[in-house]
Parts: sequence; structure tokens; C-alpha cells
Amino acid sequence: MSDSSDLIDFDSLLTVAERTLRDSVRSFVDSEIKPNIAGWYEKAVFPLEIVPELAKLGLLGMHLDGYGCAGRSAVEYGLAGAELEAGDSGLRTFVSVQGSLAMSAIHKHGSEEQKHEWLPAMAKGEAIGCFGLTEATAGSDPGNMTTFARRDGGDWVLNGSKRWIGLASVAQIAIIWAQTEEGVRGFVVPTATPGFTATPIEPKLSMRASIQCDVELSDVRLPASAVLPNVVGLKGPFACLNEARYGITWGAMGAARDAFEAALAYSGTRMQFGKPLAGYQLTQQKLVDMALEINKGFLLALHLGRKKDAGTLHPDQISVGKLNNCREAIDICREARSILGGNGITLDYSPMRHANNLESVRTYEGTDEVHTLILGRKITGIPAFR
Repeated sequence: MSDSSDLIDFDSLLTVAERTLRDSVRSFVDSEIKPNIAGWYEKAVFPLEIVPELAKLGLLGMHLDGYGCAGRSAVEYGLAGAELEAGDSGLRTFVSVQGSLAMSAIHKHGSEEQKHEWLPAMAKGEAIGCFGLTEATAGSDPGNMTTFARRDGGDWVLNGSKRWIGLASVAQIAIIWAQTEEGVRGFVVPTATPGFTATPIEPKLSMRASIQCDVELSDVRLPASAVLPNVVGLKGPFACLNEARYGITWGAMGAARDAFEAALAYSGTRMQFGKPLAGYQLTQQKLVDMALEINKGFLLALHLGRKKDAGTLHPDQISVGKLNNCREAIDICREARSILGGNGITLDYSPMRHANNLESVRTYEGTDEVHTLILGRKITGIPAFR
């Protein structure tokens, strides 16, 4: 957290190693991302040239152990995610799709051969991965997916379609989840395999400096060795989604903090009726309310991170972080935009861009409604999904 929004000495809760890692990512974002992000966002370009730099920082699969991965803690992963999303949600999403989804699926559920073949290259940024679970009519309810994999001799043949698949058009490897006669299975699919087609979804009003695709699978033939051997059922993809949801708890607060800082800086220099906006009570109330929620959001993220590192974090607790921090972050970004007035609708300032991005962040990896129902079930003991 930056000094301007830190009302509680948050840094005192972090170790030297955690602060050092965070500061290195913040420096990279400040020097390489923030000067360029407005142009990337306006042109709807994901900057592939930063992938090697993210790899050099050890951010790809950073919370995984072995196979060339950095083996950093959950808290360190979260801190890095917050700094990346302070630059732009699309950049943290890249790290999440690569590490928390695609690499995590192989690390958690793959064979030793699959791990050795893909994880070192993905950690180096030499191979990009994507994660195909969502379908056009099976988003919040992935159990109703229609993509199907059938056995054909010693091979598997996949048919179906996926939607909103991050990075698919630039990926070398896809983790595709499909129904089979024995339940949902995951498959490691090289994207060069005949029958695999990824088409970027355009135009978008959110996550413009990122890539999401429609994926078509037409008689995609794979060897038996392509299946992830160590999991059957939706618990496989859900284990990966929980990793991504945890990262969002931190990332959303990074976007909120950056929006707050933009509003604070602007209000200190924008003169109105003879004094800066920051000198007016209504502006100070907005700034204080934003700072309070940022502090609470980071404390929640840190608490969940400590529990994750201790092995005591439960999935419903991740829902607390994802639901609360996304909801608060988008409100903070909108309030920050109000301080900027008309200038706030331009790409010269970050709050409206962050707010637009957060419309996607609060939707993917479980909508507000889904996480509300998860917590409702936890509180009442009654599932209300249907």
C-alpha cells in the first residue's frame, strides 16, 4: 500500500522479503506499464513484449514449487498481483491465467511428464497458456458444459466450444475441460493441434489491454498422454479457480489504490473557488471513505494470504475476499472519477479505466451473485443455487 492511502502502517505487517518483492514489482509497473497503458488500452493491445520481463521478475507461476517456478508465498503472490493491477487489470489477469489457472492445473493435476514438458517453459515466458472452462451457456454453471471428449482407440477426440478464454489466441498450450463418459476431465492441448481455433472477442469496453477469445474445438485429436491424470470432476478446475479468486482479492485493491492516488493528486492541484478541491469537506469525505475501504480490503487480503500460507484457508473465505474487494474497488474507482470531474472520462487518468476493467473482474471467477450464494449457503446451511 502506498503512504498516501496507508492509515494503519500496513507495511509493519509485512516481512522484509515481502516488501522487497512488492517494491520490485511496483518499480516495474511504474517504469514500464503506467507510461504506456493508456495507449495499449485505447488501441486494445496486449503488450506481449512485457512477458519476458514478467518472467525475469519471477511472476509466472510464482506461487508454485519446483519445475523452474519461484516458490513464493501466497502473500507475496498477492502483493505482486496488487501492484500489477495498479497498472491495469489486464496485466494481472495475464499472470493469473498463466500461473493460477494454466500452470496450476498442470502442477496440481498433471503427470510428471506434463509438468516437466510445460512448467519450466511457462515460468520463463517461453510458452503461454490458457484455461478453457467457460462456455457461452455454461458460465456460472460449468457442470452444464457441452464440450465432450470421447475415446477413439488410444486417443481422445474433443468437440465443443469455449468462450471468454483469456490469452487463447496467443497461447501455445490450452487446458481444456470437457465432459467424458467418466466425468469432467482436463486435457493439455497444444494450440497448434488441428481443429483448435481461437478468435479474439472484439470490440470490448472493458479489459481492452487484454485478450479474451472464443475457442472452437472440432475433432481435436489428442493422445492418451494429454489427459490430466490426477483428477476427475469439477473439483479439478475449481481448485484452479480458487487460486485465481484469491489473487483477485489483492488485485482489485491495487486498482482501487491507484484510482485513489490519482484522485488525491488531482484534488491537491485543481483549483476551484480559490482553493484546491482537496480543501473542501465533501472532497475530504470522499478521500477518507476511499482510504478506509482500501485499508480494510488490504487487511482482508493479507489475512486470507496468511491463512493460505498456513494451509487453513477455506473456499468460502476466498469468496469473502473476492466479493467484498471487487465490490468496494469498483465503488472507489467510480468515486475517484467523480473528483476528477469531466477530465476523469479521459485516458489521461486511471480511475474510469480501472472501473471499466473491474466490471469484468467482478464477473469472472464467479459473479457477485455466485459468491453471495456461496456465503449464503455457508451462513444458513441451505444451498440456494437452484
